[in-house]
Amino acid sequence: MIMNAQPLLFTPISLRGVTVRNRVVVSPMCQYLSVDGGPTDWHLVHLGRFAMGGAGIVFSEDSVVAADGRTTHRCAGMYDDRLIPQYRRITDFIKALGAVPAVQIGHTGRSASTRGPLDGFALLTENDAAQGFAPWPPVSVSAEPPRASGPNPRVLDHDDIRDLVQAFAEAAKRAAEAGYEICEIHGGHGYLIHQFLSEGSNRRDDGYGGDLAGRMRFALEVVEAVRAAWPDDKPLFFRVSAVEGKGGSWGMRDSLQLGRELLARGVDVIDCSSGGIGGSSTLDAVPRVPGFQTSYARRIRQALGCTTMAVGGIRDGHQAERILAEGSADLIAVATETMLDPNWAVRAARALGVDDYYSLLPRHHAFRVKRRDDQFKAYPPGSAVAIPYEIDQSEPYRWGD
Repeated sequence: MIMNAQPLLFTPISLRGVTVRNRVVVSPMCQYLSVDGGPTDWHLVHLGRFAMGGAGIVFSEDSVVAADGRTTHRCAGMYDDRLIPQYRRITDFIKALGAVPAVQIGHTGRSASTRGPLDGFALLTENDAAQGFAPWPPVSVSAEPPRASGPNPRVLDHDDIRDLVQAFAEAAKRAAEAGYEICEIHGGHGYLIHQFLSEGSNRRDDGYGGDLAGRMRFALEVVEAVRAAWPDDKPLFFRVSAVEGKGGSWGMRDSLQLGRELLARGVDVIDCSSGGIGGSSTLDAVPRVPGFQTSYARRIRQALGCTTMAVGGIRDGHQAERILAEGSADLIAVATETMLDPNWAVRAARALGVDDYYSLLPRHHAFRVKRRDDQFKAYPPGSAVAIPYEIDQSEPYRWGD
């Protein structure tokens, strides 16, 4: 592949009034370590290290708009004003390091009231209640549980839906006060908005069900409310499960129609993921191969002429650069790879030949790394070098020898 003088991955991008230093996005990664919906020192370090590592955008994890929208008791929230200063501490730190802080807001719907991932999201029981982690009744678009052993969720009525739309708007206002520069609405992965969108979960016969227009109604009302509450000069993202995968019913044709409606209502970036709701259809599972969701971002970008973000199985800078160069996406979201290497962006810049990759690091780190590089510039990594002498350690060292 012919490389540009400046790789696309490290070309700034402007989204409304926000300019991002590069196209590397740290995707939302739920930690299940919040306390009463709020972040702790864990989150400051977890997110701060990605900003120190050169990423352009650093997303906080999915933060629910109502307490009953949590999957677990330890999920993050944006449902109370007391949380604003807790998040502000983190966003101030991220911005001081040159990155843009972003937040994802959502509601888990029928998948609520469970233990965490290390316990396989097992349902909460009386034993959990005795330890202060009591179960609560989930809510959803219809009465069907996400799994046979789960409780039937309470069906949301029109008053509930109105209140939830307002809850999304209030969460967006809190996010802005907390210092976030980008807000993303979570509309995929089998969570509440997706539960409204999908025929596999939406059994309603009122204005929020039935045909595609009815099933999209809740999502679009949320987008309208959030866009009105979110500052005009700040971009709004929407995460969609572009296809549902094995047994599902939602496909690319549906995503394209949804995308048109999202863009008409002020969404700036469509974040293209997949999966979340199954069923009895003949749709196959989405194969987990490197870049397995990139084609969805490409199709939506090309068909709608919009800005998209690719996520899923993106491992290194060369792969990310190819995705951008091929016109598949405008932003590259990386998750698990950043857990292995929080300096993923810096390493990608170095691998792609960005001369001043040091500028992505904090000044005190950049100074030392550049000095190291200058010292060993004649010996690239992997060079076989004969050590000119060895220190004899058979005798103890004495001062003056």
